[in-house]
Amino acid sequence: MRRIARVALVGERSAAVRAHARYADLFDALWRRAGIAVDAYWTSTADPRLDGFEGFEGFDGVWLVPGSPYLSEAGALAAVRTARERDLPFLATCGGFSHALLEYARSVCGMADAAHAETAPDADRVLIVPARKALAGHERRVSLRPGSLAERVFGARATTERHHSGYELDPGYGPLLEEGGLRLSGHDDDGVARIAELPGHRFFLAAAFQPELTPDPHPVVTAFARAAAA
Repeated sequence: MRRIARVALVGERSAAVRAHARYADLFDALWRRAGIAVDAYWTSTADPRLDGFEGFEGFDGVWLVPGSPYLSEAGALAAVRTARERDLPFLATCGGFSHALLEYARSVCGMADAAHAETAPDADRVLIVPARKALAGHERRVSLRPGSLAERVFGARATTERHHSGYELDPGYGPLLEEGGLRLSGHDDDGVARIAELPGHRFFLAAAFQPELTPDPHPVVTAFARAAAA
């Protein structure tokens, strides 16, 4: 009998977010095409149980889904921290990517004042800034670092992905995040980070694009589900 992976989808479910309508079909396709069974549960970022390890007790994986600004930035960051510290398979997409970087900057790299321009544009240290180029609906080529988890997941040295977020990492903070142990393993042709991962973690991958929107299960989603089901 195949094991069923119980996955928390962290975010506020909304009909206005196109990706949110895709999960049922996506997990059905994963079962039919890859033999991976996923039992998904929505968890609001405002759920008080996120502020503590018990928030994901019994879950096999955590996916911080698109849809920022989240109802609770603190809840979104707590989800990242719990998955990171408990070695739970973790995936973050679109807005989740920005918050994964934000959590790491604050919790690991000593940048307690790191901020996101979407919610604190006038902060002294804005880690996540408005995108320099319009991204919504545009495809960007992403080069993958050799030997990285991202390269193994895609089985290639580059990929082309459609982006929807209007925010990105300020490149000036990239070296600080990497000095702290985070690996920025995918960059577009302008050198902007589009994929991040955490070496040594069972599975920790953050992508600035939305793999939910591909017609077939995306390699990133398949790899995450496989790690959660292991």
